[in-house]
Amino acid sequence: MHLDPADPDVNTYPLLNSIVVPRPIAWVSTRSAAGVGNLAPHSFFTVACVDPPLVSITSVGAKDTLRNVQETGEMVISLANRPLLERINGTSAPYDPDVDEAEAEGLEMAPSTNVSVPRVAASPASLECTLHSVQELGNSWLILGRVVGIHVDDAVMQDGHPEFELMEPLSRLGRNEWGLPNEVVRIDRPTKAPGRD
Repeated sequence: MHLDPADPDVNTYPLLNSIVVPRPIAWVSTRSAAGVGNLAPHSFFTVACVDPPLVSITSVGAKDTLRNVQETGEMVISLANRPLLERINGTSAPYDPDVDEAEAEGLEMAPSTNVSVPRVAASPASLECTLHSVQELGNSWLILGRVVGIHVDDAVMQDGHPEFELMEPLSRLGRNEWGLPNEVVRIDRPTKAPGRD
């Protein structure tokens, strides 16, 4: 089967969602200029740069997260993990802009250190970010955030490193499918190309 994205009968969104998998989930907390909190999961999320430390999320459509980060210049990305699956999914509901999803879902928020936006207290790790830039791309907006603070729960640290098995991060797949933490395979990266001394 070959599908042409230029064909008006082809909906690329569910195809991309099902092929580009698994995707990490940014559980993004923001606050509007009026002070209303917002908490929403975004699965178009990745590291964009290491120096300076930048992460990116994509807002498909002009959502509250986009508006808030443009108004205030701040956001916090909390790691979405298995024990919080139902609460994370709950915050994806289409709440009105004047409703704080964390309050509606009964989630405790904790103060951040370098930004005014709070983080999800129960999340094992959070990235405090200031807005680097926003790029409009068709029906979506690419949001780049500069990481200005990192919180990691001591309980998930081993030898100074956050452990995957302890953090239990979730991922998004296609349709209504979520990926649960699974087996970790450790393979050292080669230090030289094959056949070279």
